[in-house]
Amino acid sequence: MIEFIGYFLFVLASGYYLITNLQWYSYKVSRVLFHHTKPLWNIVYFIIPLALYIMASNVWGMGIAVSILYIGMLFFWYRGLDKPLVWTGRIKRFFVILAVSALLMWFVVGCEFVFAPFVMAWIISLMVEKMLFLGYKAKAKAKIEGMKDLIVVGITASYGKTSIKNFLTHILQGSFRSYATPRSVNTLGGIMKDINDDLPDNTQVYIVEMGARVKGDIAEITTFVNPQYAVVGKIGPAHIEYFKTLDAIAATKMEILQSNRLKEAWLHESAMIKPSQNLHLFGSDIKAIRSTLDYTSFELDGIRYEASILGDFHAINLAAAIKVAIALGVDKETIQKRLKTLKATPHRLERIDAGGKLILDDSFNGNIDGMMASFDLASTHDGRKVVITPGLVEAEEELNIQVAKRANEVFDLVVVTGGLNLAIFEKYVDKNKLIKLAQKSQMQDMLIKHTKAGDLILFANDAPSFI
Repeated sequence: MIEFIGYFLFVLASGYYLITNLQWYSYKVSRVLFHHTKPLWNIVYFIIPLALYIMASNVWGMGIAVSILYIGMLFFWYRGLDKPLVWTGRIKRFFVILAVSALLMWFVVGCEFVFAPFVMAWIISLMVEKMLFLGYKAKAKAKIEGMKDLIVVGITASYGKTSIKNFLTHILQGSFRSYATPRSVNTLGGIMKDINDDLPDNTQVYIVEMGARVKGDIAEITTFVNPQYAVVGKIGPAHIEYFKTLDAIAATKMEILQSNRLKEAWLHESAMIKPSQNLHLFGSDIKAIRSTLDYTSFELDGIRYEASILGDFHAINLAAAIKVAIALGVDKETIQKRLKTLKATPHRLERIDAGGKLILDDSFNGNIDGMMASFDLASTHDGRKVVITPGLVEAEEELNIQVAKRANEVFDLVVVTGGLNLAIFEKYVDKNKLIKLAQKSQMQDMLIKHTKAGDLILFANDAPSFI
């Protein structure tokens, strides 16, 4: 009995570690194995404990000792995470399947190979989720096709798609019953769930954000919702690790044009595509951009627009939203009025005044253009300037070198969180202004010790602890 308890505990504990990592990496085994930013974790928290358990299980009572020790290790690992496992329906189903698989392997097959239940549970789980996915997809398809007068706007970009979505939704309020995919939901599964659970039946304009990690992702979403209007914002090397080349990124974004209901599309000039009657380029038509720590303004087609949004790069995102709104029939005067009440997208150069300090929360902005723009904006502050950043994630080394060099020029204090890009910052940032922050739990103490009233503090990108 004691051997079974040790076996069962180890299966569940190892399953917890593995499924947590799979959830972080969108349930892609290949990403956990070959693209994990902390591959040592897989060795320390899975391979070594597995080897120890297999050796110890041959000695009575030692298997459960290893299992208890392993659970203790995972507890301290869990306490250091800022993105722990989220107990979704899929996760709950997986653990039920894993427990049943473990029982079957022990009592029916008579096999004590501890890794076998996880393999069995993962295969069964994939089949169950696939069947559920098809059911959810059919339900969502029927709902959206039943809304005969619904206008769908699809939005994709390497940078700024969430901001474009939020800006457009705000502009359209008062003119249409508009609804947008929430937060950063931009995968087919997330969009299907949104349609089934939250899309109001009386919606007139549905604004859909579309993200991609591999070729075909945008096409899959596009052919599902078939937008009449499409926006492709700025294209750049975001997720270059997966796409390998900018051409591959651009080609994937262009999949949004595959909609069989497409009427008009607006493409940022970085798409490098030839315009046509219903395909419009934008970017160079944005003139006289002015960006301060209070607002951003610019001219578009001879009209001056202003919003309390920070960062000159947002002129691109605002322009895209304005062009779609005009195409939908919103007049320019109404757009100007709506922009006056526009608030920043949370964690994207969001200004916060607290304790005499000016805080710029740009923690959800992880691209080179946005980060450089936030540094430029911070440079206009008269007092001390502090940046807190892990650098860029899923980006080439040369981009992080640019970030480190520019941070050294602009800021009086450079706080590097985590170890992903620490070596680069240590090389290019003056030692007397560099602070290394290993754990986010140390953030509050660091801010109390090293910052004061009158400082500007920029949170530039944020990476969870597994990165």
